[in-house]
Amino acid sequence: MPQQRIGAVTLVVRDYDEAIAFYCEKLGFSLIKDRALENGKRWVLVAPPGDRSSCLLLARAANPAQAERIGDQTAGRVFLFLYTDDFQRDYVEFQARGVRFLEQPRHESYGTVAVFVDLYGNRWDLLELRSEAA
Repeated sequence: MPQQRIGAVTLVVRDYDEAIAFYCEKLGFSLIKDRALENGKRWVLVAPPGDRSSCLLLARAANPAQAERIGDQTAGRVFLFLYTDDFQRDYVEFQARGVRFLEQPRHESYGTVAVFVDLYGNRWDLLELRSEAA
């Protein structure tokens, strides 16, 4: 049987360095790769702690149409889901680092969740799944 996985998801950003700073300093992600390409572009991959197999490719907007999508890649819907093994630990830590949450944590049938926004306004779920929902 074939094996496949999603290795990276592109996130359109305004500036490589400000995006790296947010994801690595505020969310605690690791900088996996930062390689110069042609025309001032870079291949920048970041990943959450403990999971180097699921990366974000930080891609600087290359034209006005791409720049218009910065911060609203999914038309106001939650864009990405950051799973955690300890919601309270990460919620408190993110708040201490200045991450902005749009709501108080809530307990759902599938787990504990709260929506936060990245530096551009993309919506994320911080989510600790209940063991039976995993």
